[in-house]
Amino acid sequence: MRKSPSRSKFKNFRHSDFTRRRKFSKQGLPENSTTTNNPDKLANSRTRLFITWGVLIAAGLGLAINLYQLQIVRGAKLTQRARNQQMVNLRPFMPRRPVIDRNNNLLAIDRPVYTVFAHPKLFDKSNEEIAKLIAPVINKDVDELVKIFDSKKSGITLASALPEEIADRFISLRLNGFEFTQKYSRFYPQQDLAADVVGYVNLDRRGQAGVEYSQEKLLERPVQTVRLSRAGNGALMPNNAPEGFLHFDDLQLQLTIDSRLQRAARSALKQQMEKFGAKRGGVIVMDAMDGSILALVSQPTYDPNQYSKAKIELFKNWTVADLYEPGSTFKPLNVAIALENGVIRPDDVFNDPGSIAVADRIIRNAQNKSYGQINIAQILQHSSNIGMVQMIQRLQPNVYYNWLERLGLGQTSDTDLPFEVASRLKSQEEFISSPIEPATTSFGQGFSLTPLQLVQMHGALANGGKLVTPHVIRGLVDSKGQMHYTPNRPTPRQIFSPATTQRVVEMMGSVVAQGTGKVAQIPRYQIGGKTGTAQKASASGGYLAGARITSFVGILPVESPRYVVLALVDEPKGENAYGSTVAAPIVKAVMEALIPIEQIPPSLPGDPNPVTPQS
Repeated sequence: MRKSPSRSKFKNFRHSDFTRRRKFSKQGLPENSTTTNNPDKLANSRTRLFITWGVLIAAGLGLAINLYQLQIVRGAKLTQRARNQQMVNLRPFMPRRPVIDRNNNLLAIDRPVYTVFAHPKLFDKSNEEIAKLIAPVINKDVDELVKIFDSKKSGITLASALPEEIADRFISLRLNGFEFTQKYSRFYPQQDLAADVVGYVNLDRRGQAGVEYSQEKLLERPVQTVRLSRAGNGALMPNNAPEGFLHFDDLQLQLTIDSRLQRAARSALKQQMEKFGAKRGGVIVMDAMDGSILALVSQPTYDPNQYSKAKIELFKNWTVADLYEPGSTFKPLNVAIALENGVIRPDDVFNDPGSIAVADRIIRNAQNKSYGQINIAQILQHSSNIGMVQMIQRLQPNVYYNWLERLGLGQTSDTDLPFEVASRLKSQEEFISSPIEPATTSFGQGFSLTPLQLVQMHGALANGGKLVTPHVIRGLVDSKGQMHYTPNRPTPRQIFSPATTQRVVEMMGSVVAQGTGKVAQIPRYQIGGKTGTAQKASASGGYLAGARITSFVGILPVESPRYVVLALVDEPKGENAYGSTVAAPIVKAVMEALIPIEQIPPSLPGDPNPVTPQS
């Protein structure tokens, strides 16, 4: 049988196709034209996969190690660093405490003021129009303002400390081109009235004089530093702020000064200084019961609101910071020393021939006067140097020296006013070995002290013999008048017996009634006093020719002494310039103001409303 050709061809085709497949399979190629099974390429793929996984594992391991470093090893430090970046320490501004007098009259306070910047390029009116609008508000000349505006297009400082009420008027004009920056400035509403006591603060808000300097800690309110969180844009977030951290107390520093008496003292002092063309002067009024200063005036003075215009020497109150020889105003204290030691009796009589020889020196009375037979009271009435020398010569020099030290000579008065200097007394060896030293000290020369210390010593005569500490700080009071703090002061020291001091004050009363202090008389009141006209010591030794310090110290009232008033006038001009003519009228004027303020009753009969003659 003949085979079919088609089947034979089919067989041949299939065989050849199978053969071809086997060849391909042996070569490791895919069975069709698009798919292969190459072993090398497969190995490469596996290698890449292993590398990728290795990199991922290494990265994960590195990340884990880094996380461990950040979270565990450095976690605390990084947390603190983050907090420091997110938190801010804030110390809010706190105004200084106000200063008030004993009657709550304001003497110093922090008030808001404004720095005003002008930007003429932003004006919507001409420079001339703007100048005319603001000139009456800030009290400046229109033409001057126009020149200022024309000088610069922006950033002109127009005012550095504009008061709030004026700034409000300025702002109400609603003018474009002005910028207002608020700050606080110390303001003294009484101007120069109490500058000698209050002082001033500088641009850094630090006290430079007076109680502003000496009482810095009391005047600065305690400030609580707080930590506040800060948002991403830098804004403060008060969520963590303690409650009430921006609130401050209402305490005020109260002084013992009485503004009414201070004003009367300054007026009387200025009047006498102008009359006699004096260089400077001072008035001190002290309550001897506790040492509180009711008035303390130094002239010339300054306005603490404009302290930059004042002479620098005015910032130290000379009644506290300068020494002088007291002269005859020290004589009552020497009388008290002699009485206390029993070397004299009140009715003792001395002979005053007008001069006395001590060692190689001749001591004379003022104007070479002689008074003959005089008692202790008359020695004070006539201010006899000879009588004082004879009196002190009855004391042993070493005993006398010890009493001068007990009075405080060579020391300070421990006042709360700044810049006080210690008084000066010769060394004990020099004092005892030279007879002239006790002799000159008997009438107030050869040593020096401050006016304030002399008032302190006379206070011991007025309060029964105790040496009190003169002071101007009463304490910290709140707005309701409740006292929250009172300074601790030294316990008063008993120097003289009450009997001795009362006897000396009565003798001082005779000085006003019959002696050199007659000009200080006030009808129906018994005034004790002592005049002083002392030579001015030279820095190079000896005394300045023609230069003197006139003074008068008064004690009121004689029957129940309490108040001490001292007036000093430095270098008054004229032939009639003495303690009795220059300083005594000042003390009288101050006492006339003191009597109604302290409601001191009269002790003598007479017209209840006398007409006081002008002196």
